[in-house]
Amino acid sequence: MRRTVVVTGASSGIGLAGAVALARAGDDVVLLGRDPRRLADAVSRVREAGGRTPASYRADFAVLDEVRAAGAAITAGHERVDVLANNAGLLTSVRRPTADGHDPTVQVNHLGGFLLTHLLLDRLRAAARPAAPARIVTTSSLAEAWGTLDPDRPGRRQFSRWLAYGASKQANILMTVEAARRWTGLGIVATCFFPGLVRSGFGRQSPSFTVARLAPGLFRSSEQGADTLVWLATDPAALVPGGYFAGRTPFPATGRSTDPDRARRLWQSSLAAVGH
Repeated sequence: MRRTVVVTGASSGIGLAGAVALARAGDDVVLLGRDPRRLADAVSRVREAGGRTPASYRADFAVLDEVRAAGAAITAGHERVDVLANNAGLLTSVRRPTADGHDPTVQVNHLGGFLLTHLLLDRLRAAARPAAPARIVTTSSLAEAWGTLDPDRPGRRQFSRWLAYGASKQANILMTVEAARRWTGLGIVATCFFPGLVRSGFGRQSPSFTVARLAPGLFRSSEQGADTLVWLATDPAALVPGGYFAGRTPFPATGRSTDPDRARRLWQSSLAAVGH
């Protein structure tokens, strides 16, 4: 039986690289992306890799109603979801709140994926089998170490792009910790990972990222960055509830990102923030 794998942020970078690899391995990949042109290009690349045209849905995670529409479309079109890869993310200089009233980086990188995960929960449960749990794989970052996340107000305005990014990545790990506590017993294994510094379109608005790309050997290819994502989505050895990885190896996170009480508080406040 072919698995159904939903990948967000699938129109470029490690999302696209991961989707191509999973399609090549025989999975039916469902692509979510914000830009219609890049999403169409991604469909072509995944079709070439896997021999089948993947389903694709356009959604801007800065608009929660678009996430809801995408969740409804996926639910209508797919009886189960074996793997959800929460990979959509950005680093933006925009400091205006979204239409939903949240910091844009935190909404795109955390709240949008958090909402989509809940919208697809029934499909994840439908895919779960004793010998093959459903999987949630979330892209986090070493930036969690400097996150200024308030777990009771995740959408509050952040005053720099890097603090906002760190807060969102801290939220990714905390979400994974709490999802593991809540859903492992349902046959759903939640993990997250740090892909390393990846040479892609990510962070183009950041002068420091632009300069850092000039350093030889510092940045990895999208395919290299996606390797742990693909491993977490496929390998039995990766079924470690609440695990945080880099390079297919357990990776340490700060105590603020793994504290069970903060994880529970963030979960409840995030539910309120997305109106779920």
